[in-house]
Amino acid sequence: MTWLLAAAVWITLAVGLYLALSRDVLRCVLGLAVLGAGANLVLFAAGRIGSTQPPVVPLGESVLAQAANPLPQALVLTAIVIGFALVCFSLVLVLRLIERARTDDALKLREAEPEPTDPVKPPLPTPQADARAGGAA
Repeated sequence: MTWLLAAAVWITLAVGLYLALSRDVLRCVLGLAVLGAGANLVLFAAGRIGSTQPPVVPLGESVLAQAANPLPQALVLTAIVIGFALVCFSLVLVLRLIERARTDDALKLREAEPEPTDPVKPPLPTPQADARAGGAA
């Protein structure tokens, strides 16, 4: 059981990382959602997976011997709700970005950066500006 859970965590984290490092922004959002699910699995595994006893202290006892830990379960439940809201909001933003820019390639989206001569927005860093800033410091 422990090895199966460890394998599921590693596969989930590997798939999430692969998707998050993609050039497609929609895949990046889905990869972050899968990474969040992997983090939830790690948290959930911290609370004694094999235990079937509820985390209730019987009358007259002070310590639970083999009961499940309720704290990781509560943290995972909270993280699932927050993660779902974050993914929904991110999907709406990404779909609007794709609609407006007419591309979902992360490298092509850099073309939307301001020109170096724009007086209002800060310019996109260039290798020449980075070299000057590094040499002056």
